[in-house]
Amino acid sequence: MTSKGAGTSFSQKSYRLTSDSEKPKVTGIVNEKLLDDYLQRIFPSPDQIPSTTASRKPLSFQNLQEHLDQLLKEDDEAEESEEQTVEGRLGPSTVVLDHTSGFEGLLLVDDDLLGVIGHSNFGSIRATTCVYKGKWIYEVLISSQGLMQIGWCTLNCRFNQEEGVGDTPDSYAYDGNRVRKWNVTTTNYGKSWAAGDIVSCLIDLDEGTIAFCLNGVSLGTAFDNITRGSGMAYFPAISLSFKESVAFNFGSRPLRYPIEGYRPLQDAPTTGLVKAQKLLGYLKNVLQLELDSEEGKLVERESSTWQLRGEPTVLITMAHIFNYFAPLMCKVYLVEDVLMKFLLGILETDGSEESYPLIQQLLDLMWLLMEDYEVQECLKQLMMSLLRAYRFSPIIPDLSLQMHYLRLTIAILKHEKSRKFLLNNVLFDVLRSVVFFYIKSPLRVEEAGLQELIPTTWWPNRFNKEGKETKEVKEESAEERLRRRAYERGCQRLKKRIEVVEDLQVQILKLLLNNKDHNGGEASRYIFLNKFRKFLQENASSRGNLTVLCPPEYMVCFLHRLITALRYYWDEYKASNPAAAFSEEAYVPPQLFYNGKVDYFDLQRLGGLLSHLKKTLKDDLASKANILIDPSELQAITMDDLDEDDESATSTAQRPVAALAIGGALARPSWLSSPTLSRANRFLSTAAVSLMNPRRPLGTMEKVKIRTLNVEQRTEEDIEGSNGNEGLLLGRPPEEPDQPLTENSLLEILDGVIMMYNLSVHQQLGKMVGVSDDVNEYALALKDTEEKLNRCPKWRKDIQEELMKSQKVFSEKLNHLSRRLAWINVTIYSKEKMQDIYWLLRVCTRTIEHGDRTGSLFAFMPEFYLSVAMNSYSALKNYFSPVNSMEELPGYEETLTRLAAILAKHFADTRIVGTDIRDSLMQALASYVCYPHSLRAVERIPEEQRITMMKNLLAPYEQRPWAQTNWILVRLWRGCGFGYRYTRLPHLLKTKPEDANLPSLQKPCPSILLQGHMADLLRSDRDMAPSFLNSVLNQLNWAFSEFIGMIQEIQQAAERLERNFVDSRQLKVCATCFDLSVSLLRVLEMTVTLAPEIFLDWNRPSSELLLRRLAQVGDVGAGGALGTLSRSLEASTLGLFVWLLGTPRATALGRGQASHRSALSGPMLPAPLHPVPPGPARTHGLWGHPSPSREEALLPAELH
Repeated sequence: MTSKGAGTSFSQKSYRLTSDSEKPKVTGIVNEKLLDDYLQRIFPSPDQIPSTTASRKPLSFQNLQEHLDQLLKEDDEAEESEEQTVEGRLGPSTVVLDHTSGFEGLLLVDDDLLGVIGHSNFGSIRATTCVYKGKWIYEVLISSQGLMQIGWCTLNCRFNQEEGVGDTPDSYAYDGNRVRKWNVTTTNYGKSWAAGDIVSCLIDLDEGTIAFCLNGVSLGTAFDNITRGSGMAYFPAISLSFKESVAFNFGSRPLRYPIEGYRPLQDAPTTGLVKAQKLLGYLKNVLQLELDSEEGKLVERESSTWQLRGEPTVLITMAHIFNYFAPLMCKVYLVEDVLMKFLLGILETDGSEESYPLIQQLLDLMWLLMEDYEVQECLKQLMMSLLRAYRFSPIIPDLSLQMHYLRLTIAILKHEKSRKFLLNNVLFDVLRSVVFFYIKSPLRVEEAGLQELIPTTWWPNRFNKEGKETKEVKEESAEERLRRRAYERGCQRLKKRIEVVEDLQVQILKLLLNNKDHNGGEASRYIFLNKFRKFLQENASSRGNLTVLCPPEYMVCFLHRLITALRYYWDEYKASNPAAAFSEEAYVPPQLFYNGKVDYFDLQRLGGLLSHLKKTLKDDLASKANILIDPSELQAITMDDLDEDDESATSTAQRPVAALAIGGALARPSWLSSPTLSRANRFLSTAAVSLMNPRRPLGTMEKVKIRTLNVEQRTEEDIEGSNGNEGLLLGRPPEEPDQPLTENSLLEILDGVIMMYNLSVHQQLGKMVGVSDDVNEYALALKDTEEKLNRCPKWRKDIQEELMKSQKVFSEKLNHLSRRLAWINVTIYSKEKMQDIYWLLRVCTRTIEHGDRTGSLFAFMPEFYLSVAMNSYSALKNYFSPVNSMEELPGYEETLTRLAAILAKHFADTRIVGTDIRDSLMQALASYVCYPHSLRAVERIPEEQRITMMKNLLAPYEQRPWAQTNWILVRLWRGCGFGYRYTRLPHLLKTKPEDANLPSLQKPCPSILLQGHMADLLRSDRDMAPSFLNSVLNQLNWAFSEFIGMIQEIQQAAERLERNFVDSRQLKVCATCFDLSVSLLRVLEMTVTLAPEIFLDWNRPSSELLLRRLAQVGDVGAGGALGTLSRSLEASTLGLFVWLLGTPRATALGRGQASHRSALSGPMLPAPLHPVPPGPARTHGLWGHPSPSREEALLPAELH
């Protein structure tokens, strides 16, 4: 608009209304009579204004503005009466939180002063306006379900870090976390709240009562006879603990659950509402009335069929409407109460798909007839209202509310210009748009309608009384079968409804990932990519910043929707480019890790700091990837990294959100905001990198300079490349194929998805398993109670009554948990979600394999790729079972083998320098060999890799974590020795159901194949055996000495007369030393059994020394109670000698070499501890048990 309100003068702003082929012939402005009839139908006069043809002047565009002014004049007159002070209320008309004086403790307050996060033990804050007469209401949007007390207080209330709202006289509060009400004392009240609920706080100062509602349902009167009278006025107030967050609505937006007779603390803009409703009615009239200029008549029609054809009469009419309508649409209340309801009404009335074109044409009109700043503010407020409505909508069985809001979001985002504006300025910068992809889990299944959806409940009985998972399949009774099938049908009904919501969420992401909309600037995908990368940076670099971190439950849903949309576009590209790869074959090329095109922030690389790698591997980069680094810039990189901490602290101090002061309420970004933490990648911003095109014939050294851009400055060309520039794939090593996998932008999104899983998704998957564990515990308790009830004598009515009460409580709890578990299984642990995590596992294994082929450049790979590979496998094995079985996944055996090869190779990889990731690899391998299916995968890797793995395990224990290495060797042997006769050691406590899958509690599953490799290595390498055994014996000497020392201290403390307590930490360390000693003895037993030659072959220079050291192991020399332990150790060692001397090899070597017996220090070997059975001679093994033959020793204990 060049001049609003100036009659017919307006500009089209070069906006294409329709294509030339679609545009009908326009004859110009219609005749005067038809125009008058048309405008009278569009802008009808009120009943009190005469409108007869004889008494009025014909309407035209020259006098239309005057007519509209007359229609809206009465609303302006009513506005003056609104300015009067409202009786019963004191304070500003715009009600916000008092962040200047009305607070206690440390709080983070939103920019709009309506949202707050607790940042201290128990902070309190009140509003700026109070009430002393009448009935008043305000709403609180619960963003977290923790400890909070919400209600009312007076000006005289004084709070501190221990006492908040409701803990002092004249303050009243409701606590949905503990389900109580507070006024100095506390009693039970109301229901428990959950994140996404809305609490309505009502006060009736005429009757002296306070009440609360939860999601519009009254919880009853909480307090009556509250103090009233002179000087008594009540402020809205809240006290909340650390990390808890809420948002207030005092009336600045329409109340979600208004209560008749109660007035919001902030008045609604009544005049603006009336004007907006009138103007909206005029707009609807335009949509429902067609002007047929050729026939000279007006035709009524359905608004859904209306099309913007560019007729001057219609456009000028619309321009007059928007002249008044546009300023009103910049106010949040009017946007939410008028515009959003109007657009939702279009979707409800005209159907979802058919109404999208109408909404898009309305957006066309908005961009055409409103100023840019007006339409931008309107879209911003509209999206904020949509997101808030979606997040705080109650869960109902058909999820219709969530579907409506998502469909309107899709309709808006289908409009290209609106979508690009929202992507550039709103979705990630102002809103936490990830909320759109979240489906919240109902805490109260009754209100969510799950009782009607899943009327029959069922739960599996997979554990026995000891908590161990039962493997045998028990025959199901007919009643149990019927219950299970009814429960499964209910779960399927729930799944179908949730899938509809998930499909709508995927549609939103498909729109945001569109890379074909180049009209008017950069395609949506590249805007999204830069914003997405910045979103990852905020969550990776701000682990302790509450205002920035995205909640992990949102991350889980966002991850699955993004994977679906990503794979859709990946396979779509494959369909049009046969040389590309399918999404099933996806991986991230290794050049993304070292060419500087993708920002990995401060995340650790496998080889250490990026600046260090650039400095030490510059020659490898030049020779393998044709990447040259200017030596003069290396010093700048190093100094930049050295100053990183200081600079980071400075930038943090400059952020308003981080300007913390004790005792202050601070302004922070909105609860839906995510401020940018833009510390650019040090390499991108400082290093001068020169690249040669590696796939062109190299004549003279031609260097191509890379633009050193921040993430938000990158363009499509920087990502996809063009004219010989490979974009993100610059610096391709010779091991990588020439043909592209897919579009480069999809590769970066895939990389971001893997990073997102590592940031918080895996932890959330583990957290939600707790519901399944609760079901198992309650099922065991119910089963135990029923058994007691059956055994209870009939004459003990009192016991029966108590048992029946317990049975009822457990049954009700199980009914609730089983329905909630059905929701969680559908939204988090469904088969489709499991396939997404499995796909990530396969992507990571391929990426690691391709990176490994680059040799030294493998060190540039971020650590999180290895972490995600290990964690995703752990999630598939531990979190998704027994809902879905990992064995049913396609290529399961192959994937297990490839992951086993990665663990076997890289746990001792010298290119990996990080201590944490090396420990994680070692622990993952130790867990891998504890389960039969994964141990068999280790045995399936190539023989060369198996031998290398065993060689690394047999390396000397010094200067590396030896406990895990020793544990791996014990697991490979466990079941072949003389111990471990029990599946679960008898002295241990009963196992909890959730601990049943722990590696340490698994049955023995020895590997004869890997034992053979170990024996061959010890026999063939004369240097390896003594170095390995010496390190084992050294560690055994240390561990047992520490154990004996601690036992002596504990024994001495116990013998003292005065009362004393043993430190629990000392007991834990003592038990750990004992376990280590036993494990090291097992490894000695394994070595003696598999390769006795290293002790008995006198041609080996180290045999005599090793045998002497072995004889000295049991010589502890302790007496008393400790003598028993010493004698046990000595007996164990002597058992090894007996076994050694009884082998055929020892017999052959012993003839003619008896003189070597003097090598053994100490007394002569004693007689066997147990009678030797008749028949072939059998010696005694470790712990004095009869020792089997060599061949028998290599078999599992169950087969002896």
